[in-house]
Amino acid sequence: MEKIASFTIDHIRLLPGVYVSRKDTAGQEVITTFDLRMTSPNDEPVMNTAEVHTIEHLGATFLRNHQDYGNKTIYFGPMGCRTGFYLLLAGDYHSKDIVPLVTQMFEYIRDYRGEVPGASPRDCGNYLDMNLNMANYLASRYLEQVLYHIDDSRLFYPE
Repeated sequence: MEKIASFTIDHIRLLPGVYVSRKDTAGQEVITTFDLRMTSPNDEPVMNTAEVHTIEHLGATFLRNHQDYGNKTIYFGPMGCRTGFYLLLAGDYHSKDIVPLVTQMFEYIRDYRGEVPGASPRDCGNYLDMNLNMANYLASRYLEQVLYHIDDSRLFYPE
């Protein structure tokens, strides 16, 4: 079997950033998959499931309710390695195109207080596995270390 595209990226040199992971078509629509890498793979500790789960709930809520991207959001969820998230949008985008959206989303997560949307036994299959304080912290860290001063080294995969 062939390696899938995401296993061909040099994870030793990969920095936290916002990357186009792939582009696919569904009918006539282009679907752009983004790699929102929050931690340095194989270098920093991975995120724990509770904060990843919380970021997923908050990020999905933000995106699905976004005035411009709500109807373009296909999926937002964690990578299995717990170093970041995948965001799939309907449309043909470049990484820099969505930096403002990702920045807004992580500011929303950083500043969110109160009950996490969907964190109830009726709405979620693992509603107790949440950590809002760590989600707030990780969002702040991603904003400060990556999004607020992003450059090409964090917008394009390493060669």
